Amino acid sequence: MIDLTVNFDNAATTFPKPEAVRLALADAVKKYGGNAGRGGHALAMRTSAALYSARETAANFFGAQPENTVFAMNCTHALNMAIQGVMSGGGHMIISSLEHNAVARPAAALAKKGNVTLSVAEVFPNDEQTVESFRSLIRSSTKAIVCTLASNVTGQILPYKKIAELCRARNICFIADGAQACGVISVKLTDGINILCTSGHKGLYGITGTGLLVSDGKFPITPIMQGGTGSLSQSLAQPDFLPDALESGTPPIIGAMSVKAGIEFIEKTGIEKIFAHEERICRGFISELSRIDGIKIYREDEAAYVPIVSFNIGDMPSEEASAILAERGYCLRAGFHCAALAHAQLGTKSGTIRFAPSFFSSPTDAAALASYVKKVKNLGKA
Repeated sequence: MIDLTVNFDNAATTFPKPEAVRLALADAVKKYGGNAGRGGHALAMRTSAALYSARETAANFFGAQPENTVFAMNCTHALNMAIQGVMSGGGHMIISSLEHNAVARPAAALAKKGNVTLSVAEVFPNDEQTVESFRSLIRSSTKAIVCTLASNVTGQILPYKKIAELCRARNICFIADGAQACGVISVKLTDGINILCTSGHKGLYGITGTGLLVSDGKFPITPIMQGGTGSLSQSLAQPDFLPDALESGTPPIIGAMSVKAGIEFIEKTGIEKIFAHEERICRGFISELSRIDGIKIYREDEAAYVPIVSFNIGDMPSEEASAILAERGYCLRAGFHCAALAHAQLGTKSGTIRFAPSFFSSPTDAAALASYVKKVKNLGKA
């Protein structure tokens, strides 16, 4: 192993974090040692005010109300709360063929229990075909459509605003997985999303252990977990109002402050600038890979993408190839990326290698990686 670490696995979690996030974390550990919403003393009150400021920052960023903005452990936690909560009374739901297991597994588990029926809409490179795929599956009993805004495998952006229109016209709850989109492209509830779930540690640049569920309040979410909320403590019934209904137990106060700082970094930098930088790196990387015989790149000309590139090196198993790249210090995720449906649609035999830059990635490093990929392809192992 050589003394080099270049992270192109930012779709899993962004690293490094902005300096402002690191400073906010250090400050939070020093100042916010109370338990938000639990106590009237100075330490608890100061911590409560800080948590509310983080909630307000996230709400404003996504065009929501602070009381409808819930902190979660991660995007998977948020999606489970949304899916199980909305579908608690049964009914029909539709997901896409590019879903992460954070959507596909809870949906499949509900269907296995028998009170929920499940359909999977095929995603195409052409947006109109994708929208028609969803439309054709809608029934009178359809209660929710759940889809990723952008695939965590290929980065393909789904036509989520048009899917939202389908939902709005039929009073169907639209639940969106924004893990690969939030912080990279502008996402708002006004896009037609009823419940937006996302991670705090990816494009929002917070620390791991953070996620968000942001609701417009139009569809009730039955809690899947009950406990102390700091409100209505004399009652054995879970509060029925947000955010308390979905925030049992001590909230992730330090993590929430990191998400606040991450969002403020995005707003200061400009989300368009962040996307342009990452996309420029991806296009340069694709251009270099395209010159290498036997490289398979999983992109279609007709589709739009967030800055993620999936590829394979000839017939080499993706995890074997990724391990060789890792020996050189390049961090990329290989395999099936917790996305069984997506890889089934792509027809990959051993998954893919995923290249995912961040705002702190360098075009020079991406070019050097592409050059090394060529050596791996030509020599088997360089």
